[in-house]
Amino acid sequence: MKVAIIGLGVVGYGAYEIIRDELAPEIEVKYVMDLRPFEEIPCIHAKDINQIVSDPEVDVVVESIGGLHPAYEFITASLKAGKSVVTANKHLISKYYKELYQLSHETGACLQYTPSAGGGIPWLHNLTRTRRCGAIESFSGIINGTTNYILDNMTRTGAAFEPTLKRAQELGYAEADPSADIDGLDVQRKCAISANRAFDAVISPDDIPTAGIRYITDADIAAFQARGLVCRLICHGAGKDGKVSAYVEPTLFAADTLEANVPDNNNLITLVGKYVGRLSFYGQGAGRYPTAHSMVEDIVDIHVGWARDPKLTGAATVDNSAVCHKYYVRGADLAFLGDLAREKMGDGVVTAPVSVEKMHALAAEQLGRGNQVFFAGFDA
Repeated sequence: MKVAIIGLGVVGYGAYEIIRDELAPEIEVKYVMDLRPFEEIPCIHAKDINQIVSDPEVDVVVESIGGLHPAYEFITASLKAGKSVVTANKHLISKYYKELYQLSHETGACLQYTPSAGGGIPWLHNLTRTRRCGAIESFSGIINGTTNYILDNMTRTGAAFEPTLKRAQELGYAEADPSADIDGLDVQRKCAISANRAFDAVISPDDIPTAGIRYITDADIAAFQARGLVCRLICHGAGKDGKVSAYVEPTLFAADTLEANVPDNNNLITLVGKYVGRLSFYGQGAGRYPTAHSMVEDIVDIHVGWARDPKLTGAATVDNSAVCHKYYVRGADLAFLGDLAREKMGDGVVTAPVSVEKMHALAAEQLGRGNQVFFAGFDA
């Protein structure tokens, strides 16, 4: 099998190394394509995507440049040429999920994206395998290492949010612009991908109500600890009778739970299956070699014929109106909660059980008015 790798950044170069050191000559990198020369790589350095897709020897194109464009154009050109595609690009997969799968079905090419949610953790792989033998009832978990590092370190050290974020950036866990992480957008995309796999649905990330941790304070953390609680940013998904619930929000767990004890930038993702029950997957959700390893596993799956496409049942409506639990809410003026407020907790209040749909809508209205509000749901 011959492979082309587009983008020799952290993950792309890691994939090249694993193929070179572990899989050659059965799997060979014939082309690489990057703006930088990488003279030490002894293969063809493609000048444009046409050079790759017009070569009948190329079986798999690995997209590792990230972002929407030109990654979208490169992937669609590859699929139209009958080349299978492997990518870790969660932004692109979550946005163009239905279109890309329909294109792959039309051309007979495979589209694999296991590392797009969970990085090095075999999350999507096992979600798919479990789904074949019985319904996935729900999933939830920590699926963003940056926010987990921030929350874990704030909990352990008592530090404030801003210096903890700065430290995460210094360590390479957070980008210079951390918005996608701290506002929950990264988790939102991974939640959409996971829900589509779990429930044979087609859900857009924009349909998933999402709250991040931008406005959390060390005082919030102290209030949680006083009650034996730990905060984590969690994705949630559930499906039943063709209906899907999906949302992302900070969530409070008892201090002795698995989620509360996930350290630093690690991930913990859990599914509940009809027959298999509760299964949890723990490990590095990002990083050069964990993510590259997952990417190469997708290549090998295509090579040996193990790649499997999920069903596409059409668009699904996300409905969180029936999911209710208590919330911790803190803001300058909590009058918008009305009679939902039940008791004082630190600088905030604990609400009566309220639907996810209503709480996210109330908070979004306040944020739209420029009022900083932080809220976290209690783990049911």
